[in-house]
Amino acid sequence: MAEKLKQASSRGSGNADRQPAAAGLPLPRHIAIIMDGNGRWAVSRGKGRTAGHRAGIESVKAVLRAALDLGLPELTLYAFSTENWKRPRTEVSFLMRLLRSYLAAQRAKMIRDGVRLGVLGDVAGLPAPVRQELDRTLEATAGGRRLLVNLALNYGSREEIARAARLAAADVAAGRLAPDAITAEELERRLYTAGHPDPDLVIRTAGEMRMSNFLLWQSSYAEFWVTPVLWPDFRREHLEEALADFGRRQRRFGGLPDSDE
Repeated sequence: MAEKLKQASSRGSGNADRQPAAAGLPLPRHIAIIMDGNGRWAVSRGKGRTAGHRAGIESVKAVLRAALDLGLPELTLYAFSTENWKRPRTEVSFLMRLLRSYLAAQRAKMIRDGVRLGVLGDVAGLPAPVRQELDRTLEATAGGRRLLVNLALNYGSREEIARAARLAAADVAAGRLAPDAITAEELERRLYTAGHPDPDLVIRTAGEMRMSNFLLWQSSYAEFWVTPVLWPDFRREHLEEALADFGRRQRRFGGLPDSDE
């Protein structure tokens, strides 16, 4: 990959002379982040879980600023899973209100910064006020060209794959697709991420070593980077550390490097 990480800007780092930790190394086309640890962050400080979610918004802002400064093309954030509905009703309601307020407050800034918002998941299952705020932001930021930020909302990878299979089955039933033409590529075209590059790098915070039903298909050949840092404490330097580690890895995709042939 010929792309190089850009010099960190004074806006993102507070130091105009600071160089990114991964300067000169390959830049991922797509980074996906499992934002974990909000509740533990709050409990460790004697606060309610909602305080952790509110603090996590500041990490979202910091990561978006760093992604823009470093020239990352695409970022996907695991914001709310299909399993998260099992949480207490008060916490779910708070998360929905927090999402609405974030979108409303950040929409103008996203437009100024050239950020385009995308969404992955069953949006129809979200509360109507959240869908309305999402629609406003999706439309308002459609012209953004610097960074695509996908929010995975009401998202579950197993359901996404099952949905793709149902769509393919419907096309077979309608005579639009032959059964033996159902290939991996055909299913991929029916995923929420159709047209997106697969994530090159998946980051998980809070030290957990699992995927939690996130982009299972798309992450088949992704590199993983896990940090013990809780999401509300995650900042630019942690992202740069992940990028530096990614840049040093040798990706084989099931084959061998040229030197081993």
